[in-house]
Amino acid sequence: MFWRMVKGALFRQKGKMLMIAFTIALGASLSTAMLNVMLDVGDKVNQELKTYGANINVVPKGASLLDDLYGVGDGFGFSDKYLKESELGNIKTIFWAFNIVDFAPYFETRVSLNNADDEIKLTGTWFSHYLELPTGESLNTGMINMKNWWDVSGEWISDLDTDSAMVGSLLANRYHIQAGDLITAKSGEQSLFLNVKGIFNSGSDEDSQVFVPLSVAQTLAGRDGLISRVEVSALTTPDNELSRRAAQNPKSLSIKEWETWYCTAYVSAICYQIDEVMTDSVSKPIRQVAESEGAILEKTQLLMLLITILSLVGSALGISNLVTASVIERSKEIGLLKALGANNTPISWLILTEILFTGVIGGVAGYFAGLGFAQIIGQSVFGSAIDIKPMVIPIVTVLIFTVTLAGSIPSIRYMLSLRPAEVLHGR
Repeated sequence: MFWRMVKGALFRQKGKMLMIAFTIALGASLSTAMLNVMLDVGDKVNQELKTYGANINVVPKGASLLDDLYGVGDGFGFSDKYLKESELGNIKTIFWAFNIVDFAPYFETRVSLNNADDEIKLTGTWFSHYLELPTGESLNTGMINMKNWWDVSGEWISDLDTDSAMVGSLLANRYHIQAGDLITAKSGEQSLFLNVKGIFNSGSDEDSQVFVPLSVAQTLAGRDGLISRVEVSALTTPDNELSRRAAQNPKSLSIKEWETWYCTAYVSAICYQIDEVMTDSVSKPIRQVAESEGAILEKTQLLMLLITILSLVGSALGISNLVTASVIERSKEIGLLKALGANNTPISWLILTEILFTGVIGGVAGYFAGLGFAQIIGQSVFGSAIDIKPMVIPIVTVLIFTVTLAGSIPSIRYMLSLRPAEVLHGR
């Protein structure tokens, strides 16, 4: 009898039940989409931010000490300490090797340009370098991937263009250099003729430098096989209290805390692991980038969480209005049931069963619609698919169940207040 009454109510009020199912489906779809994106957005945001440069700088210990004592940047021009080019492949052998997206070595030296009296900085680097790793794997890495936002007039040079250079826009304006010009770079007794293939605008102090292939700068300075620093672009986890303590002193951590920190992709943990595989190196986070990544990620996730909460609140209000209207329409039916001896408990279960049955239909439809919305967001915002998270299914189920019950409370309270005599007499 109970289920016949449920079935009859669903078919008699199919219009309102469809509206309730549609309201629940909207809340479920938005919750599903936002939760899947929120749980997958960390890697997506980090991948996007990686296109804007490195977040770790690796320098020799001597250069790092001068920087700490005198604040001279990274010690450029102030230290004769160098890192070994042969150890660069070790960066991709650390515990978080797969989180290392790109890296580029740099060798800086001072040269006079076009026989001028003052000196400028000439920087050698990898532009797009094929590297064989100690693990037997290989990768292409270099500055083109890490500085792809540069505005280049002309063209990028390659590592094989040993007679070519790229000149920063500020330096080009000062010396009246254009793409296609021939310039002279002199360091001591060594001098080179370089063809300017590109003028770049980076928006930083790099605009006052000349960039050449790494081997060219090393030969000019007589420092073959040595580098001044390495910029590393890595996917990292936002800092928390544990990572900040570890960054100050890893030895202050307990064994359990150390294992947690070491096995989490904190920027400080990745820096520590790089120092383990490169001789006499000091890896430092580029704080402006690393902290911005964490702040952007946290704010993005908070925004998605707020959208999810607001959508569920809206669904609860919609359900409340629709169920209350349904109960008002059925007030004579409910009054008759009470007059025949039914108490409030089975009548409440009757209404709740109808709403929950409708909620299941709306929730299932909303979940699959939400998966589609998540993919649309992933493709339009990040240019890639969003990974479907199985843990979203129980979360959405609990949320929809809670919202449906919360939305039904006002109608249940109204139903409990109905008096059979007044309802049946039309009062």
